[in-house]
Amino acid sequence: MKKIQLAVFDMAGTTVNEDNVVYKTVRAALAKYGVEVSLNTVLEFGAGKEKFKAIADILKETRIENVDPNAVFQEFKKMLEEAYANLNVTTYDGVEELFKILKSKGVKVVLNTGYDQKTAQSLLNKLGWVPGEQIDALITADDVVKGRPSSEMIDKAMEMFKITESENVLKAGDSVIDIEEGKNANCGWTVGVLTGAQTRQQLATAEPTLILDSLANLAETLFP
Repeated sequence: MKKIQLAVFDMAGTTVNEDNVVYKTVRAALAKYGVEVSLNTVLEFGAGKEKFKAIADILKETRIENVDPNAVFQEFKKMLEEAYANLNVTTYDGVEELFKILKSKGVKVVLNTGYDQKTAQSLLNKLGWVPGEQIDALITADDVVKGRPSSEMIDKAMEMFKITESENVLKAGDSVIDIEEGKNANCGWTVGVLTGAQTRQQLATAEPTLILDSLANLAETLFP
């Protein structure tokens, strides 16, 4: 079995339970511009992506041509700030225990996300998570040129902790785009979880190493 030196976890839907508020807000922002789509459509075409790209891709996939994605994105950012101000954010059962186990085994724990730095930091603040304590680092869409499914965020995490072999890296997330990101970085493990955006059938299309009901089951898989 490959030795894991670095584990990179997506945030919303994977380690952080924010009740899909970001994707609900994307949907609401689109509705303000007369674009009515289901939450499932938003998740199918937008899950895991940097949010401007998510909005642009949803408009493209639903063949809406007369709406400016940047205008929707600016509206989305305003609406999200308001939504987050009153949001109760929790972590999923077993996630903090998993982080402790990984760190006890010498594995670096990094969170990465398609959110901007401000949004991601607000989630960490609500959870009381601090880089250097519960996690080793946070990497956001603001830290890279290309968002997922580019490997840039994982490449940055490897560089940060001087890890040279990508087969010693695990990437876990709740969307196909997370799995594609891990594969593009040549990660030794790609793990889909069912706590967030997409179904087992959707995740299976990206052919991850394994699909788990939640991250609570990961430690026993890695360290039987």
